[in-house]
Amino acid sequence: MHNKLKTTILVIISLALIAVFVFTDVGTQWDYVLPKRGLKILAIVLTGAAIGISTLVFQTITNNRILTPSIIGLDSLYMLIQTLLVFVFGSGNLTLMNKNVNFILSIALMVMFSGILYKVLFKREGNNIYFLLLIGLIFGTLFQSLSSFMQVMIDPNEFLLIQDKMFASFNNIKTELLYLSVFLIVAVCIYGYRFFKYLDVMSLGKEQAVNLGVDYDYVVKRLLIVIAILISISTALVGPITFLGLLVVNVAYQFFNTYKHSYLIIGTILLSIIALVGGQLIVERVFTFSTTLSVIINFIGGVYFIYLLLKENKKW
Repeated sequence: MHNKLKTTILVIISLALIAVFVFTDVGTQWDYVLPKRGLKILAIVLTGAAIGISTLVFQTITNNRILTPSIIGLDSLYMLIQTLLVFVFGSGNLTLMNKNVNFILSIALMVMFSGILYKVLFKREGNNIYFLLLIGLIFGTLFQSLSSFMQVMIDPNEFLLIQDKMFASFNNIKTELLYLSVFLIVAVCIYGYRFFKYLDVMSLGKEQAVNLGVDYDYVVKRLLIVIAILISISTALVGPITFLGLLVVNVAYQFFNTYKHSYLIIGTILLSIIALVGGQLIVERVFTFSTTLSVIINFIGGVYFIYLLLKENKKW
């Protein structure tokens, strides 16, 4: 099957799921239901695009299809920020209650952490991408441990507020946050677009990319900044979804069976939308909100991750 036809099929499935999600059980309250569901769909599209693109680019840079950007520790840093706000200021803190301030603060701190990490590690020659992953993993474990320590010490009622932040949710997203996210994601993608053309070559490995004329370190640094910003936006907007990127990117590779990132990027975004909209339908229609979308995604993604590990192990 030609890749253009495959892309068309994914577009049709995505639109069909969106239509089912938006128009099911609307009744006579169109003016109330459609705007609420429309905001959810916009949040799903933004989150799916940000996570899909960042994971695909990250796996291309690392030349490893079982890694996700969360290994750098951004998800753990997000939870540390939310926990620290409650631990220091209490649940009535203005920063926590004002979602706009919380959103901007979370993105700024996560991007700042990524920038410092990249600056320090790439300052010296010879530090490769795997050293970055190792340091990111250490910091992620540290952030997670600090969060757990503070969560044990705070009031149980305030812990419930933090617990809501632990799982991705597309409910009660403020309109201002969505518009700000649209602007930021579009701006970052426009900036990163000029580097995306190198991804096909970079998938061959560092040595081959350098031999073919790619300024490898320069391109990698810029793409890592793009990844950090996209992950920061999606995490601050809806919460952490650890395995979504791993799941959709690997499915896109198998479905399209190509190295061309022009197809893979579009396919990954569409598969992310299908996974998120389908998962949200299951949460609302099957489980009647008794569970969260991130639990379903992480369960399926975790099983798929084990499958990938076993598959890679057989090659050796």
